[in-house]
Amino acid sequence: MTDILDRIIAVKRDEIRAAQASAPLAELQLSAHARRGDLRDFVAALRVKHALGQPAIITEVKKASPSKGVLRETFVPADIACSYAQHGAACLSVLTDVQFFQGSAHYLQQARDACMLPVLRKDFIIDPYQVLEARAMGADCILLIAAALEPAQMRELEAYAHSLGLAVLVEVHNAHELDVALTLKTPLIGVNNRNLRTFAVTLDTTLGLLDSIPDERIVVTESGILTRDDVDRMRAAGVHTFLVGEAFMRADNPGAALADMFFGPQRP
Repeated sequence: MTDILDRIIAVKRDEIRAAQASAPLAELQLSAHARRGDLRDFVAALRVKHALGQPAIITEVKKASPSKGVLRETFVPADIACSYAQHGAACLSVLTDVQFFQGSAHYLQQARDACMLPVLRKDFIIDPYQVLEARAMGADCILLIAAALEPAQMRELEAYAHSLGLAVLVEVHNAHELDVALTLKTPLIGVNNRNLRTFAVTLDTTLGLLDSIPDERIVVTESGILTRDDVDRMRAAGVHTFLVGEAFMRADNPGAALADMFFGPQRP
């Protein structure tokens, strides 16, 4: 695990202890149970786009990052979500980490309430309590980061998520992590193009792992998708699912930026 991940996971453990004290498990279970009828099918939303021959874009609602600082000063999650939904997004990804990404559970709720798109809770999930917390706040999918978890932990968290009706996106950065991720049941394999040690970004990370990913899995390329050329390069290689955040967060109109990057006029 990298130094930054070590620090984040240490903070998460403290956050979980504090959350359990303020919202005991039984209370959280009641909240999650009350939402049992409002799940949105995250995987199906991606497959619908694929069936139409379109890219499936998981658009991110992210105020800041540890490496880049604040990405968007005027940050209204509901407006951003509506803009994405109006311009062809398949799903949303909302940062809920407070300390490192200036995220919030309230941001997820505001974004989800503003549109009909399924929503991924993007955070550093290390404990079943956080999985239940995700469903209680309205998430339809959770993120599991292979670099932050032992294989047995990932399987336990995935099983619990599925028991609650949540989809799971498992994120990998290299071939070893991919081997572990492929032991999970989820069809969603995210490949993060950012090196967690150097923070360098290269799309070759996704392209280099493609041959090792079975056709029945959905490859989600993450990080480094900044231009139409990047999109074209991925789609030419058979990658049609994208998680994009920073490029849109810096735009005046995130949805318009999405449409321009993915659905603008074809070039010669």
